[in-house]
Amino acid sequence: MQYPQIPAFAARPGVIRLAGHRGARGVLPENTMEGFAFTLAAGVELLELDVTATRDGVPVITHNHRLTRSMIRGADGCWLQGEEPKVSSLTYAELQTYDAGGLDGRSTYGQRFPDQAFLTGVRIPRLADLLALLQRPEHKNVHLLLEIKSDPDLIGDTAARRKLVEAVVSEVRQAKMQPRTVLHSFDWDLLAECQRIAPEMPASFLTQLPDNADDPGEDSSKAVNPVAGCSALDLPDRVAAAKGQFWCPYFQDITADALARARALGLVTVVWTVNEPEDIDRMIALGVDAICTDYPGRVQRRLLMHGLHWRTE
Repeated sequence: MQYPQIPAFAARPGVIRLAGHRGARGVLPENTMEGFAFTLAAGVELLELDVTATRDGVPVITHNHRLTRSMIRGADGCWLQGEEPKVSSLTYAELQTYDAGGLDGRSTYGQRFPDQAFLTGVRIPRLADLLALLQRPEHKNVHLLLEIKSDPDLIGDTAARRKLVEAVVSEVRQAKMQPRTVLHSFDWDLLAECQRIAPEMPASFLTQLPDNADDPGEDSSKAVNPVAGCSALDLPDRVAAAKGQFWCPYFQDITADALARARALGLVTVVWTVNEPEDIDRMIALGVDAICTDYPGRVQRRLLMHGLHWRTE
């Protein structure tokens, strides 16, 4: 199958692609309409985002399975206390009573992003809200790297996992966004379900080798990512064997040999999450297809300094 999504993510002479991670997490609250709007205004045409579903089956854009007290305030304006509620335990209406507009600077997570703007009255959006925004003519070239979140508590619940994939795919199809969407996950079994249900959308296989530390303050992927015992050079062949079109490695894991192998297998390679100038420069030197970052402006400036661009027009 020829996928129309691939050229938007693939490098070409003079161009390395740029994806805004959860919008622009280093600058504005992550996975929010405000963050996505900023990223689009900056001329970034690839958006990475995370999707799960509420108790009443509404696909919503958020990374963690629980509302995390480092970034969520209650209706009283205070940071959450006590047990953090699971998104899947709340209806969409209940979810809208929480504010996702800032970070608690005292938290470990908040300290990772000291430059993120602090907003008030920001809600966790529906996937449908972002898809509607992207229907505007000025956003006709925007493509999505849509990560479906895999809940480790539901690894054995085939029906629940299928229902989540079906709900997400239904929203994308209703918006006629299939030609601009790539389905993306650390959970390769979930991706197999995506391939079965939505063969018109390419599968993007996320990887992180176990010897790399988890990012503090956010859900770990290691419980669902089947790469234990692998080396970086093993990963492209495993992705190709699973009929993936995209390999998305943690940037610390990729090597020149692994990238060459991915190219030989016809895989598009998108590295995540690359934020520091020296790391951005190393990815540029390697010649990856796309760089996913919390700081789109940093990558734009480094690309321009190297005589490169992130768009073809």
